[in-house]
Amino acid sequence: MIKFFRTLLQRSYLALIAIPFKLMPSLAYMAFNGQGSTAQLCRHIARQGIKRVLVVSDKPLVALGIVARAVDVLQDEGVSCIIYDGTLPDPTFAMVDAGLALQAQHSCDAVLAIGGGSSIDCAKMIASAASNGRDAKKLVGYFKVKTAPLPLFALPTTSGTGSEATIAAVISDPQSHEKCFIADPKMLPKAVALDADLLLGMPAAITAATGMDALTHAIETYISLWGSDTSNGYGYAAVKMIFDYLPRAYQQGDDAVAREQVALAAYYAGMAINEASVGNVHAIAHQLGRHYGTPHGLANALVMPEVLRFMAVAAQQALANLGRLIAVADSRDDDRVAAGKFIDAVADLNRRLGIPEQLDALRDADIATIAADAVKEGSLYPVPILMSRDECQTILRSLLSSTEGAAALA
Repeated sequence: MIKFFRTLLQRSYLALIAIPFKLMPSLAYMAFNGQGSTAQLCRHIARQGIKRVLVVSDKPLVALGIVARAVDVLQDEGVSCIIYDGTLPDPTFAMVDAGLALQAQHSCDAVLAIGGGSSIDCAKMIASAASNGRDAKKLVGYFKVKTAPLPLFALPTTSGTGSEATIAAVISDPQSHEKCFIADPKMLPKAVALDADLLLGMPAAITAATGMDALTHAIETYISLWGSDTSNGYGYAAVKMIFDYLPRAYQQGDDAVAREQVALAAYYAGMAINEASVGNVHAIAHQLGRHYGTPHGLANALVMPEVLRFMAVAAQQALANLGRLIAVADSRDDDRVAAGKFIDAVADLNRRLGIPEQLDALRDADIATIAADAVKEGSLYPVPILMSRDECQTILRSLLSSTEGAAALA
């Protein structure tokens, strides 16, 4: 009975949160796709009358010459570029402030993100804070960006977070290690380029982890209580594309077709997040990142099979649809069997991509705390079924290394 009323209250709260998202006007922006689209995006930026761009990236991409590919085109078009390369994984408010200082020093009138989700999220916050009091921490939460950000553009160099297509950013507090969520439709980039040429050198392990991050987005949006025909269509397409092309991109890093399709899938999944949000996989993965610094895509991949097994009954129809979509199930299988086959296919894809089944850093002594935080976060998402702390702890214990698991039982 207690669980019934807890679920009822959570569903009522989620329904209230969903209203602004459902009433949100159509998001208008441009997406350039295909090899060479970096130059198209840069020429588009120049045509907007922009004179000075803050380029937000990281030191490895600068050293590899990736950033220069865009900067050279912009400068040829008469646009000055100021490079901020201080972004690191799980960007902090200090990194945002450092970028803001450069933007102010050079009077940059636009921001271009070049990199993965960390660079794009950092750029979103710089662009937003620059026109909203210059205090990024005051923007944490929903719909706090009152004034339009500086024009923001994105060149993703990984295929996973979908940040180039979302209205949200995640910034870490270095003291508490808490991941702060900021969401507002004004934060959506005005234009992006999905350029396979920037993805060809991505290492196999990063290809795997970021690709599984995109798959997590696609699945969680497809089974979300907030799902619509639009978000379901994006999630459905992204699942198919990832199963078809991610193994190819992982095995053959210079396969431009595979790279382009996975990039597009990540973009589709990001589009779906804007309406349908994420779920229990992210609720747990965020805590693993907070406690152990586990890369987000890897954390999602590790957690996803067991979380899907936990939700197999509550999300049975949707998971069955996905099982038939990727042809591991067919019309002869009932929904229970088809859903199970899809979950097994996700676990098998992890193995094919070299994703481990256990998290060596995970400690049994931390599980109760991690589960409590994950359940609290999960209650804010439109999930098919809420986790209890005991259920979440069971999921987490399945990730214990054999050594840690044996020690816990001793």
